[in-house]
Amino acid sequence: MNQDANEQTDMTAQLEKAQAGIDELFQHRNDRWYPLCHIASKAGWINDPNGLIFFKGRYQAYYQLYPYGTKWGLMHWGHVSSEDLVTWRREPLAMAPSLEAEKDGVFSGSAVLADDGRMVIYYTGHRWRNGVNEDQGNFQEQCMAVSDDGIHFEKKGVVVPCPDDRILHFRDPKVWKQGNRWYMVFGVSNVEKRGEIWMYTSQDMEHWSFDRVIYRHPDPDVFMLECPDMFPVEDKWVICYSAMGTKPHGFNQRNHNNAGYVIGTWQPGGDFHQESDFHLWDLGQNYYAPQTMEAPDGRRLVFGWMSPFTEPIPMQDDGWCGQFTLPREVTLAGDHLRTRPVAEFSRLRKETRDLGPIDLDVNETKTLVEDARTADIEMTIDLDRNQAERVGLEVHATQDGGHTMVCYDDQLGRIVLDRHSNTYGDRGYRTAPLDGHSDQVKLRIILDQGSVEVYVNDGLEAMSSYSFPSDGPRAIRLFSESGEGQAHISSLTVSALDTIWETPDR
Repeated sequence: MNQDANEQTDMTAQLEKAQAGIDELFQHRNDRWYPLCHIASKAGWINDPNGLIFFKGRYQAYYQLYPYGTKWGLMHWGHVSSEDLVTWRREPLAMAPSLEAEKDGVFSGSAVLADDGRMVIYYTGHRWRNGVNEDQGNFQEQCMAVSDDGIHFEKKGVVVPCPDDRILHFRDPKVWKQGNRWYMVFGVSNVEKRGEIWMYTSQDMEHWSFDRVIYRHPDPDVFMLECPDMFPVEDKWVICYSAMGTKPHGFNQRNHNNAGYVIGTWQPGGDFHQESDFHLWDLGQNYYAPQTMEAPDGRRLVFGWMSPFTEPIPMQDDGWCGQFTLPREVTLAGDHLRTRPVAEFSRLRKETRDLGPIDLDVNETKTLVEDARTADIEMTIDLDRNQAERVGLEVHATQDGGHTMVCYDDQLGRIVLDRHSNTYGDRGYRTAPLDGHSDQVKLRIILDQGSVEVYVNDGLEAMSSYSFPSDGPRAIRLFSESGEGQAHISSLTVSALDTIWETPDR
């Protein structure tokens, strides 16, 4: 048997072993917070979305996976697919470490359709320099694999070796074709430990040449730009990245690491010219490592990872950890991006109740739903008529007083997502700004069993956070707090949501 056949046999064995690990964890999975309408692994730990592509008539979504536990570990690739972005099918695990270059992890990457119709994946092969742990740093290189069906992959090995032993972070390739040339960008911590994005080019997809440093973070404390992406929106280009080393500043960059973007212009063969400030993709507590793709109809879609960076992380006791955000459509809105759930997501609605308009007296609370595991809520608050200091919803509200609050705060002039009363997990609050020129604010709030997503004014801002309610019914309550008089809700609908899964886990 030749070397290639040996490596393929080894990967098959590793995939079978990984699937057995997932199946074992699943036997003890607790579903109290397991998502019904968000992508998650059947069991185990997941992180970054990978390899997003429409291939063989289906949306293919891969993800970083540790199949033997609920904390980060030896990275594999999991896989789900969908015909319509609504109903998802679990596919066999896609990749496991089998080459020397990736013996300590098959790290993140992207997928493209080659000219011959095959799917090509570029990803980072990862190994520890000391062979044991990260104490002496990483050694990372960009690798290539091909597939005829999106299920089975043939690895081609390293195509972009690390050019300098002093570089410890060199990962997460995103590839696209422009004209007759292929482009690859990935994140680097350079020899000065500054976060950069490097661009390489190729004409045959296998031989790659360094083109330029396409972006360098201006903050010397930012030492790495993970999971970069570069894509066009209308007549602009967007560079996005997940910055490691950022410091909190006012309402911004409050998370452990922060994912955002800058907008500018770019022409092949030239530099990127930044025209906007850095803007966060999402202002919630749990958002990281987004990746975009182009849908068959030309829409730009983005999937994010709801990252549980901050202890405690109670779902780790339940046999699974981590989920995606909803797939969102990306459009340009002046100097920043609008992101909102894809239109197809509304097909999951059932049992819609129209509850508005509603006037609330000072410090009044109304229970809208006694028990909601999932919900799609649309609410418009009339700011001209509002006299309350805060008005909004308590969701995941349980009999022990636990809840997550989503409200308009008149003193801040911002939308607030507040977990100060959560029974489990991290607490704290996040806020999103408003336009400042509108007489109303529109909120769309998506509840899953253990998460909340908030879309402000049709997605001009978004907030994604975990919310882990205690046992018992999970109510949705409308409230008005303090102020000089009534709050007025112009419109309010609440819909239950069906599951996204094609077949139930068993």
